[in-house]
Amino acid sequence: MQEYKGTTMAKVLNALTMVVVVPMCARWKLILAAGICCSVALSLAGCHPSHVDWMKPGQDRTGPSITIVMNSLGIKFPEPWTENDNPYLSYIEDETGLQVEVVIPPWHRYEDRVGAMMMSSHTPDLISISDPNWVSHYARKQMLAPLDHLIERYAPQLKKRIPAEVWEQVSFNGQVYAIPSLNEAKGLEMMYIRKDWLDRLGLAPPKTLDEIVAVMRAFAAFDPEGNGIRNIYGTSFIEDFGRSSPWFGAFGVQLNQWVERDGKLVYSNILPEMKDALAFMRGLVAEGIVDPLFPIQTQRGLERQVADGRIGLFTGTWYDTRGVLEKSEARDPRAEWIALPYPQGPGGAGTYGLPTVRSYQVIPAASPHAVEVLQLLNFIAGEGRDTLKFGFEGVVWTWKNGRRVTDMGLHNRDQYRGLYANLADIPESGYIRSRLDSLGMHYRLYDNLRHIAPHVMPNAFRSLPTPAMTRYAPLLAKKNDRLLEIVLGERPLDDFDAYAAEWLAEGGEEMTREANAWYQFSRNQAAREAVGDVPGPLREGSGTHAPGAF
Repeated sequence: MQEYKGTTMAKVLNALTMVVVVPMCARWKLILAAGICCSVALSLAGCHPSHVDWMKPGQDRTGPSITIVMNSLGIKFPEPWTENDNPYLSYIEDETGLQVEVVIPPWHRYEDRVGAMMMSSHTPDLISISDPNWVSHYARKQMLAPLDHLIERYAPQLKKRIPAEVWEQVSFNGQVYAIPSLNEAKGLEMMYIRKDWLDRLGLAPPKTLDEIVAVMRAFAAFDPEGNGIRNIYGTSFIEDFGRSSPWFGAFGVQLNQWVERDGKLVYSNILPEMKDALAFMRGLVAEGIVDPLFPIQTQRGLERQVADGRIGLFTGTWYDTRGVLEKSEARDPRAEWIALPYPQGPGGAGTYGLPTVRSYQVIPAASPHAVEVLQLLNFIAGEGRDTLKFGFEGVVWTWKNGRRVTDMGLHNRDQYRGLYANLADIPESGYIRSRLDSLGMHYRLYDNLRHIAPHVMPNAFRSLPTPAMTRYAPLLAKKNDRLLEIVLGERPLDDFDAYAAEWLAEGGEEMTREANAWYQFSRNQAAREAVGDVPGPLREGSGTHAPGAF
């Protein structure tokens, strides 16, 4: 068991390590994991080294001490630095006058640990959390501080830069309960293919679903690697249907999303189009052109298959050009990877959209330091943004020929920097481009984001989870195993109809009613604001927000 040392909050953590308060819904685990990976890659793209000039031992920090809890996301602090002793935290403290104590619970059980803190008598002053179910649960229990009356006075940068529709997504019963940190990318996944394999087999880059299937058959049958061994699959996915969104997008759906149909919200997993997508993927597995072990495949395992030349077409991320594709080309200089268009199928083409809100910064109702926390977040989003996102100018990056150039050694060493910047990340297009291009134009990172953006399929429900979602969604998400068994051929395709009926009967119907109550409220609110009838959220005189729960 991990031990925490040296602070009151650490002692509380050690005493309450086994408390479980709100289980995280599996439908959010998949999306949020993707969102976190994406945001870390983007935030680290700016980078975060050290600079001794910011270590000011004589600085007078007269402000109070505040305790913040955040997720490490698996990122390590390089020796000798820790979360409470490093140049960037010193920079924050020096510039704000605050004394900041950082607590980082184990990231793989993060929601459990912060739930334990909420039930203790020593709550922290700020908790960063990615699970909207968690936020919704504690907002309903009135254990989080409402922030509307404080934001305008103490966090003007946040009020100015966060769009009104995003404030709606962190509101409950007319009040704001979290400061949102936003995803910088609209989507995560795109498809890549080995162009050298296409050339070797005399094939053109595929565009439609049928053309992609024909190429996968050729890759699996004709030894494009040229080693005389037929050990290549057409493609693969990873556990929980990860790295598969373009295949679903070809049928006009994405897993675990609310979509609009005929003016109402419906859940994608029970639509006829989902059954068609599963039937298609079932055929790929039966034909042997998809790795049958994908249900237990990890992201790292998929990357090994790519680097080892066992897969020449796969769904990856926009930042894989400076990751696994670079490793593949280093291993085999003949390897030439290019991006593919999203395959056109009967339902169009696309990939799942990341949620607008990446994480929620909440202040427990018992904290006496709400003002100081908002001042901290306002600094991170405002005056401190350049240093916290790019690193120290002249050390981590410099201007050369009118653009930023990053020292990648320092960038990679100081990845921890993104943990602080991500507490109040509000993206802007030009800012993102400058930062990504500084890592190397040859990676095409910003081009990849532009490749994805027109094809994202967003979730139509954009609010805190309703009571029924908090209650039923974690249990209903477990039924996704039925969908996997259909694809693997372990259940007949028509078992999908029984799955859909059970989903509705076991809480889905109630979730759908509440989702549509929010949807109609939100549409009516937008129509009234358009004609000036009702002011938008966090504008002068505003007191109305989409409730997010009915």
